Amino acid sequence: MWDAVQYGRTHTHFVRETPMRIESDIKLVDTPESGALSSAELAELVEQVEQLRLAANRELDSEHRAELGQFMTPAPVARRMASFFEVHRPNVRLLDAGAGVGSLTAAWVADILSRAHRPESISVTAYEVDPLLVKSLGLTMERCGEMCARYGVRFSSEVHNADFIEAGVSLVSGELFDSSRPEFDCTILNPPYRKLNTGSRQRLLLDSIGAGSTNLYTAFLSLAMRLLAPGGELVAITPRSFCNGRYFRPFRADFLSTMALRELHVFESRKAAFAADAVLQENVIVHAVKERQGQQMVVSSSSGAATGDTTKRQVPFAQVVRPDDPELFIHVSTGGLADSVVARLGTLTHSLADLGLTVSTGRVVDFRAREHLRAASGPGTVPLIWPGHLSGGLVAWPKDFKKPNALAVDPETDALLVPAGTYVLVKRISAKEEKRRVSAAVFDPRHVPCERVGFENHLNYFHQRGGGLPAALARGLAAFLNSTLLDVYFRQFSGHTQVNAGDLRNLKYPSRQQLETLGQNVADSLSIQGEIDALIEKELFSNAEKTRVEEAGPARL
Repeated sequence: MWDAVQYGRTHTHFVRETPMRIESDIKLVDTPESGALSSAELAELVEQVEQLRLAANRELDSEHRAELGQFMTPAPVARRMASFFEVHRPNVRLLDAGAGVGSLTAAWVADILSRAHRPESISVTAYEVDPLLVKSLGLTMERCGEMCARYGVRFSSEVHNADFIEAGVSLVSGELFDSSRPEFDCTILNPPYRKLNTGSRQRLLLDSIGAGSTNLYTAFLSLAMRLLAPGGELVAITPRSFCNGRYFRPFRADFLSTMALRELHVFESRKAAFAADAVLQENVIVHAVKERQGQQMVVSSSSGAATGDTTKRQVPFAQVVRPDDPELFIHVSTGGLADSVVARLGTLTHSLADLGLTVSTGRVVDFRAREHLRAASGPGTVPLIWPGHLSGGLVAWPKDFKKPNALAVDPETDALLVPAGTYVLVKRISAKEEKRRVSAAVFDPRHVPCERVGFENHLNYFHQRGGGLPAALARGLAAFLNSTLLDVYFRQFSGHTQVNAGDLRNLKYPSRQQLETLGQNVADSLSIQGEIDALIEKELFSNAEKTRVEEAGPARL
């Protein structure tokens, strides 16, 4: 039976312990000939929990799931994640936070029991905030206990119907029930994905223990790593967005100072991990250990959610997180062309500051300037440039589309405008179906005559002390940003469709002279990819071994 004990208003604590005593109809699995049977039994355990997951998905409405950031783990992904653990301890304590129906725990238990050297005991602590899933989670724990008994492994479990952020902060600070902080040997996670608003209760709680996060998934990882014992293992599937961007920089610094990256696994298709839920987010499986970072780690990839098609290779940790990068971007290169691109662009050493350039985000936010927007230009207006105006490496303005083409000039909009000049514009967001991640264009005042111009907030713009660039420099910079080499490189650390100004600042560029020479030789239109790549090769890397960029196209990492 399940015993329920109330701790406060929001915390329900279920405890189930399976005794070591084996019932008469349960036979211990301890002989070689029982291998095939035991393998089938373990697969059945995972499949039974998979049916609970599918049933729960049918019962939960989409709004409820979106509110909680719920995307429960399919069985193939859960099995893959469980296989990462090394687990050499005789008594293993597992934490599963955001457990859902227990898919990850079931896969982990099945994997551990399938090994030749099994632990003497397993203790599972699971957190799930959704009361609709707790009953199924309890059934999963019961089934795991029965299977452990079958294999002669002691099993106990605790299911907490509670908010892991609140409970985890209390555990880390050592205040929950006035007991000492628990430590876990393993934690397996598919954390919820949702932004945490500044000033929210969860954000303030995390700040109180130095685990400030901008998203629920990094908050779960921050708490889980704090609850690990020294040498403990963490395996989590998350979006790749934490690998770059200034908002995730505090998390990267915190995580990389505490955990050693052992392996990063990427899916070649963004649809692979959660296809049934129509999730197009690029995901990564992280395997990390609470110890000092080694010089080598593993980067692996697979074509989809199924097991058996993994490609693995060892790489220097310094190739994944550059020692000279203060932003601590995490680069995931899967080999082949990606490695060649890293080597090629590694020869570039100039920052934007070295070039005397700056990149900023467009100042015009449409909903804030709504009363000043105009469908067409006229007296007292200036051109307003949107991402939709970018075409073939140039700005095509005006355009007959839903967005307003102009901005009224008055004292309220003066600060939103920049002086006329030649600028390089980059879309901040690319559509999921677009082949390119980085898409640049030259704003040329010869094509868009004006005295001042407004750039909408979904654009980044390169400028020189607030004004325009020399025309040749602008064309060369746009060509470099539109090259396949740059696009492949950018995808190694950016797993989402945003191209932030901080990402562009973090890049290394050719010298100003190289960019100007490139710009003098590039055609006005930057629409033919092969020509851009050939020119980049000739002007920047003519002394290097040629890379067959034209055959590869932008990589999907």
